Amino acid sequence: MPRQSGLAAVPGRIVFEPAYRSAEAVRGLEDYDYLWLLWQFNRTATAGWHPTVRPPRLGGNRRVGVFATRSPFRPNPIGLSSVRLTSVETDNSLGPILHVVGADLVDGTPIYDIKPYLPYTDCHPEARSGFATEGCDRRLEVVCSDRMLQRIEPGIRDLLPELLAQDPRPRYQDDPERRYTMRIGQHEVTFHISRDQLIIDNIE
Repeated sequence: MPRQSGLAAVPGRIVFEPAYRSAEAVRGLEDYDYLWLLWQFNRTATAGWHPTVRPPRLGGNRRVGVFATRSPFRPNPIGLSSVRLTSVETDNSLGPILHVVGADLVDGTPIYDIKPYLPYTDCHPEARSGFATEGCDRRLEVVCSDRMLQRIEPGIRDLLPELLAQDPRPRYQDDPERRYTMRIGQHEVTFHISRDQLIIDNIE
């Protein structure tokens, strides 16, 4: 899962609960390119919260206020993501299905609401981003043998380098000897990082 929405072209689909499976409810949505999703951090909802957190972006050593971060450990565990809408499908049994790209939600995440993204009011290119932009342009070179890449299906195979190039480690972990494991789809990917290269050791 990317650190933020829009950082990788992760495909996803939004399926409505039976009470909301109405084609009328999504009428006109296909005229928008991007959507805002309001959703629940359902895996951390009962974990509690603290006024300050240690963001991985700052190496996990410096505390900032929880409201200055996008930490999942919040007074109200609500997430906000901007995703690109690629199509609206009508399914005979599931009703309208929204196909999106750039999601940062795990499978099964409850979505509270969907709103259209309006560039004339939602886009602020001159805005400051605090600590969140520190090192955000750094990307690793992903090294993997063709033999290992052939073990995974094409869709995930194309997405794998894009996800890993963002360096999924917390900032404070910088041990070149350490092996990391990350689950992508149905696969366990083991890798290590040497300087500016992320080297995939194994895919199962």
